[in-house]
Amino acid sequence: MGVLTAMSLWSLVDRPTWGLDLAVAAVSLAAAPAQLRWPVSGALTATLLATLSPAATPAASMGALQVAQRRRFPVAAAVTAVGIAAHVVQGLWRPNSGISFGWWLLLISAAYGAVLGWGALARSRRALLESLRERAHRAEAEQGRRVAEARMGERRRLAAEMHDVLAHRLSLVATHAGALEFRPDSSPEQLARAAGVIRSGVHQALEELRQVIILLREQDDDDHSDELAPRPDLADLPRLITEAEGAGQTVRLREEVTDVAALPVGASHTAYRVVREGLTNARKHAPGLPVEVSLRGAPGTPLLIDMRNPLPPAGTPALAPGSGVGLVGLTERVRLAGGQLDHQSTEGEFRLHARLPWPA
Repeated sequence: MGVLTAMSLWSLVDRPTWGLDLAVAAVSLAAAPAQLRWPVSGALTATLLATLSPAATPAASMGALQVAQRRRFPVAAAVTAVGIAAHVVQGLWRPNSGISFGWWLLLISAAYGAVLGWGALARSRRALLESLRERAHRAEAEQGRRVAEARMGERRRLAAEMHDVLAHRLSLVATHAGALEFRPDSSPEQLARAAGVIRSGVHQALEELRQVIILLREQDDDDHSDELAPRPDLADLPRLITEAEGAGQTVRLREEVTDVAALPVGASHTAYRVVREGLTNARKHAPGLPVEVSLRGAPGTPLLIDMRNPLPPAGTPALAPGSGVGLVGLTERVRLAGGQLDHQSTEGEFRLHARLPWPA
């Protein structure tokens, strides 16, 4: 482009058409800013002026460069071809005395080809950078979405966990409160013991609720599992049975589990939740009726959990209202652990049966 400009300026020397050249140069200079806004129109205007005078050659070549940088290659190639044709006309009408027409055509074609290639390369590089930037933005948005989904999943897990825990605690409280309501003639010792259980249960429920509220308010931390109390497992089953019996529930436990410590942590925790949910449901919907709990299994054979309790007489009100999602959530939890959970009411009994895998 520099060679083309120098040749064009040199051709203006000692020309009788210097007035036309001066006018064309002034118009090209004034119209140059238009190429930034309308590159194709501006380049074609400068190219048209280039057929009249070499003074418009710099503006025409710059216009071709603008089009090559900002428009698709076919459009840029067409503008380049028009530019070459315009300079062919210029060379025929106002031949340069310092160079033959053949060399003039070769230099014009080489200069416009370089302009086209340079502009196309710059456009491709800019498009590549924009594509990489957009890809980075998409990756960042995708990462944000994954983090949000992970947090939502963790919160759903916490909500299910707190539902089971609070339902268990509050059912114990409701049982002792019902005993105080229907047995006002109990001895002071019994009343004090029941009030103590109610106070302890409410305190534990409030503490667990406080923990989950703190966890749900923390938006920026990725892992809050260490703030929770250790999750109970099958080794804590005696304590669970003691709590249920302390609430006046009759529980008949038959445990035939070989080497409880060898049970995988996830399966052990899930088994504890199955028994806890079964006792809670029996306490709420069949108060005062006995519950039979049977567990058996060993490494290499499934862990089987069977719970049964008689159905209450028709019209017996539930001790505490149920949300209807406890067994649904428990079924999903057992399924995620690779097991299966069934429940049904048959032959005057409510039966809950769970099967959990126990690798050898």
